[in-house]
Amino acid sequence: MEENRIGMAEESAFSQYIVVKIGNEQYGINIKYIDNIVRMQKITRVPKTQVYYRGVINLRGEVIPVMSLRLKLALESDQFDNKTRIIIVKMDNATIGIIVDEVREVVSLDEDSIEMVVYNPADERTNYISGIGKNNGELISLLDMNAVLSEKENA
Repeated sequence: MEENRIGMAEESAFSQYIVVKIGNEQYGINIKYIDNIVRMQKITRVPKTQVYYRGVINLRGEVIPVMSLRLKLALESDQFDNKTRIIIVKMDNATIGIIVDEVREVVSLDEDSIEMVVYNPADERTNYISGIGKNNGELISLLDMNAVLSEKENA
């Protein structure tokens, strides 16, 4: 019984992230927010929405808004191919799809593998990064999903 408690304590020190590729960069999304990963499908455009909202999809009878992470991060427009995926994220009773170039892998990072990011007020994109994960010699920008999905726009 004691071994189980120790094993559980060690396990809780790790966080799992899905590593996605956007352009040449790798980003991590905490797996606790991920509901589903689906192939790219037809997106119905919705007029008068933010530029980064591509529209909505119908996923098993549920209408889900879809957002371009590239456009939200002020990168070039999406290039869709056979690796493009929509990650369905659920947070605070809200569901949204996020378009990514590629889903790479799931990694477990402990607290020692994550460096905090220094916020730069001149670059609003640093708001979206909660830390930098180090995994097998590679760096992964860890997304703060609350900030990414926030509607607040800097003028």
